[in-house]
Amino acid sequence: MQKILIVEDDSYLQRNLREILMNHHYEVLTASTRQEGMYYVLNCPDVDLYLLDVWLPDGEGFDLCRQIRRQNEKPILFLTACDDETSVVRGLDMGADDYISKPFRAAELLSRIQANLRRQSKNSSAGSCLICGEICLDPEAGTVTIKGRQLELRPVEYRLLLLFMRNAGAIVKRDQLLEQLWDGSEDSVEDNTLSVHISRLRRKIGLDYIETVRGFGYRFTKQVVNGKNGG
Repeated sequence: MQKILIVEDDSYLQRNLREILMNHHYEVLTASTRQEGMYYVLNCPDVDLYLLDVWLPDGEGFDLCRQIRRQNEKPILFLTACDDETSVVRGLDMGADDYISKPFRAAELLSRIQANLRRQSKNSSAGSCLICGEICLDPEAGTVTIKGRQLELRPVEYRLLLLFMRNAGAIVKRDQLLEQLWDGSEDSVEDNTLSVHISRLRRKIGLDYIETVRGFGYRFTKQVVNGKNGG
């Protein structure tokens, strides 16, 4: 049974979320403060997914997100009434995988949770490394190196780079990205989510690799070749 940690100070919403998730056969831990949430983050490594509110009585969910990312790459979803662009960007920059604004539909939330858990459980695709200049992406190991140094990427950033490098030179449409990264739930993805992830990926690998094709999508502009795993 997969385990989810809910950190939410609204007791009514917390109870409803717990009931919804338990009815769908998830094991649920709950916390109402940043301090309680931090206890579970530090002492329960078997949590499979985190649902974090942004504003808590004794701090911010961003602090929990930062601590989680120091320990693992499990999915993190922010669940909050704050849907302004600044909060969206900050949450994603902290390493969150998704951002859901209140009010939300239970079916939507469940769909997003299930999609993130499915992606987390998939084994990395086996096969040759993808090499572009000094960038080497190893699908089997799930790693990316630049000049031999491992690049720290969030899970969504890694999946974006893998998709772009596998389709180097071709335009990858926005709906293709949404379908493969968010299971096609385009209408439930926050407006800024995709562009923020791409912007962050560009900053990490270099600004000239991913081109915006206005009205269509994006294109990986450099040539990619296959190499053997491990070098």
